[in-house]
Amino acid sequence: MSLSSHLQELRKKHQSLSERVERVQRSPGSDDLTIAELKKQKLRIKDEIERLETV
Repeated sequence: MSLSSHLQELRKKHQSLSERVERVQRSPGSDDLTIAELKKQKLRIKDEIERLETV
């Protein structure tokens, strides 16, 4: 897998997680633990994207 395609996949995953976080936050009785875990996943992906972009 090339670097650019890997970055593209990571960006798609990051966007998907963003949308999922928004859906969970809007739902009644949303679980704060679930939201926190999703946000951590988003942050890990963002950090990976930034790390790969500086290579």
